[in-house]
Amino acid sequence: MKRAIYPGSFDPITNGHLDILHRACEVFDEVIVLVAVNPNKHFNFTPKERVEMIKDAVKGMKGVTVDYYEGLTVKYAKEHNAPHLIRGLRAVTDFEYEFQLASANEYVDESIDMVFFMARGDKTFISSSAIMELANSGVDVSKLVPDSVYQKIKK
Repeated sequence: MKRAIYPGSFDPITNGHLDILHRACEVFDEVIVLVAVNPNKHFNFTPKERVEMIKDAVKGMKGVTVDYYEGLTVKYAKEHNAPHLIRGLRAVTDFEYEFQLASANEYVDESIDMVFFMARGDKTFISSSAIMELANSGVDVSKLVPDSVYQKIKK
């Protein structure tokens, strides 16, 4: 069984994230969507809220589970026998960050492999922070996030 972790802050999960997840499910038998918990970073939603939004968004997706973790993702991956980390790339700036992250992960554990999916053209501008900035400015973001996330943002 090919198992992978799709880590991220998912604050909130977007349709761009879901596109990457759907494509990853075509490659891997099981994908664990892992909400990153970083106590030093400010989030719009609690880890529990993010997990619940993701669970709602992935209902019916075969082989997908959702979890959260405070610590190094590579350690979680090793503990859960998931040797692949899924990452999405939107632009060259993402590549630079992800390349550094991949190198750091390799330093911690060479057996963990990074797998990159390129964002589709119509989703390259979608990021969680952009969604929140647009929503806070009164822009309708309903086409950029799952409905359950949109309802939560509206509150």
